[in-house]
Amino acid sequence: MEGLDVTTVQRILVMGVSGSGKSHVGRLLAARLGATFIDGDDHHSPASIDKMGLGIPLDDEDRREWLEALAGFLADHRERQAPLVIGCSALKRRYRDTLRRGDPGLAILFLNGSREQLRQRLGQREGHFFKGDTMLDSQLADLEPPGADEALTLDIAWSPEVLVETFLRWQAAG
Repeated sequence: MEGLDVTTVQRILVMGVSGSGKSHVGRLLAARLGATFIDGDDHHSPASIDKMGLGIPLDDEDRREWLEALAGFLADHRERQAPLVIGCSALKRRYRDTLRRGDPGLAILFLNGSREQLRQRLGQREGHFFKGDTMLDSQLADLEPPGADEALTLDIAWSPEVLVETFLRWQAAG
C-alpha cells in the first residue's frame, strides 16, 4: 500500500481468542509499519503459564498484572512516539480499558472466527502452553467482542496478508 501515512498508526492491539492469529498477523503488521512487536503471551507470569498448561483458565486476578505490564509498554512507546503492535487476547472491555490507559489512542484489530476454525488452528499448534477445548470454551465465554466504536473486526478466514492490508486501509481512512 504505497503512500500510506504510517505516522497516524502508532500503537495497535491485535486481539482475539487463542488460535485467532494474533501473533502472526501482529508480526506482519509490525514489519509492515517498521514497529516493534510484543507478543502478550511472552509476558505471562510463570504461574499463569503453568495454570494454562494444566488446562485451567486464567481469572481476572491472574490477568491483572499482565495487562498492567502491557499497558506500561504502550505508555512507554507512546511517550517516545514509537510505533508498537501488541498481540493480546484482551477478551473483556475492561481489559482493553486497562491497555488504553497506556495509550488512549490505541487502535484495535479484532480477529474473529468460529469455534470450529479456532479448534482446527489450535490442533495444529505444537509447543504452546494453551491446551484443550476447556480453555478455548472459557475464552469464548469470557469474550466481550468489541463494537465498531472500539475496533475493526475481521474474519480469520481471510489470509493474514489481506487482514493486514484491510486494517491499514481502515486506519488510513481514519
